[in-house]
Amino acid sequence: MEKTINEKITLLEDKYAQTGQDISSYLEGLLLSNYLTYWDYTQVETLLTLQNPKTDYPDELIFIMYHQITELYFKLALNEFDQIANNGKIISANGKDEGWKEKLEVDFFVERVTRINRYFEALTKSFEIMIDGMDKEQFLRYRMALLPASGFQSAQYRMIEICSTDFINLVDKEVRANYEGKKTDIAELFKNIYWNKGATELATGKKTLTLEQFEKKYGQKFIQMGRDNETKNVWQKYLSLSDQEKQDPKVMNTLKQLDVNVNINWPLVHYKSAVRYLQQNTGDIAATGGTNWQKYLPPRFQKRIFYPQLWTSEEIADWGKGWVETNVFKS
Repeated sequence: MEKTINEKITLLEDKYAQTGQDISSYLEGLLLSNYLTYWDYTQVETLLTLQNPKTDYPDELIFIMYHQITELYFKLALNEFDQIANNGKIISANGKDEGWKEKLEVDFFVERVTRINRYFEALTKSFEIMIDGMDKEQFLRYRMALLPASGFQSAQYRMIEICSTDFINLVDKEVRANYEGKKTDIAELFKNIYWNKGATELATGKKTLTLEQFEKKYGQKFIQMGRDNETKNVWQKYLSLSDQEKQDPKVMNTLKQLDVNVNINWPLVHYKSAVRYLQQNTGDIAATGGTNWQKYLPPRFQKRIFYPQLWTSEEIADWGKGWVETNVFKS
């Protein structure tokens, strides 16, 4: 039954009393404050000032805005990952951490992972804006003003990877076996993170400036995030479920779809875009950051899989292969 005005005021008095605050001051503030508007709430006017092209080519605006949209979706995904990691934590009405419940709620887990899948599916579908929605000649010109910046430097995407799986699954597949089954500090694993190979100069094999900048700004943050998520990444939260819940097709398929969305569909729409804009008959054009997109983007080379335990050996061997044949070479 809906509470009366007096009952609501009493509850508000209790709420503010717990923090030593006087409700009358807050009520006076409500009387003085203006009504909320859409443009103030969404900060839309500020948002529309955040596009600052480096050239006069009009299609550069598409390039900037789509990357900004991508980062907003990544922020939504990270909000879900945070909820999954902390599901079971009891927070009191005054915001105090009261400890943990006994176990993860399976329906909560599935719903949040499903939300993340929706975000990635929306991004993958909308990537046609990047693949077919820009003039190729304009792109090949204005991209030269963006050096050495690269989408490779999306920190939020790396955070999504760290939140999704045990850190060992992000280690370069060529050296991963050296660490499997061992208790290794995240800082050591980070030295062999898979993405290093994607940011080496094509000619010399040295780290690109793109990678050096990236590691300087975010390296320590990634390491700490890896440590913080050792026991509460999505895979570890899955393992905390009962045997019956872990075998539930709904749970397993939701996780497998996340693996496909992040590790096949998302990198391969980038690959398709790179093929359109950077592949030439006389030799491929390097990405703006000097990243080796030909070897870095295709999943069949990286074999980056969040949940290898959920896939068959045949599925792992053919990781991403069907997508490439259907969406790149036959398109």
